[in-house]
Amino acid sequence: VQLQASGGGLVQAGDSLRLSCAASGRTFSLYDMGWFRRAPGKEREFVGGTTWSGQTTVYADSVKGRFTISRDNAVNTAYLQMNSLKVEDTAIYYCAARRSVGQVSRFTEEYADWGQGTLVTVSS
Repeated sequence: VQLQASGGGLVQAGDSLRLSCAASGRTFSLYDMGWFRRAPGKEREFVGGTTWSGQTTVYADSVKGRFTISRDNAVNTAYLQMNSLKVEDTAIYYCAARRSVGQVSRFTEEYADWGQGTLVTVSS
């Protein structure tokens, strides 16, 4: 499946932003989705993910309670709603997909398909 992430930008601390990940090429509902990010000078890290139906979502502790992942299989799109943004949320955000096994994976190597990334910059 091909993925296109969008919605990044420059915001201030405390603001909100919604990222989108549009999928094409395969049946979107067959895929579990993950969101990852890479901050400057750091490794890519898991942000959160959702199973094919959206029934199960998992979040990294660093974003729990502030970020919400959802998906709309009818329009082949996953979303990452980010509220109460912090300077440390500054990163390139990636969406990723893997054929559904009914569980969210936190590991980059378990996702076969990746979007190109969208930059989120949070200023103080």
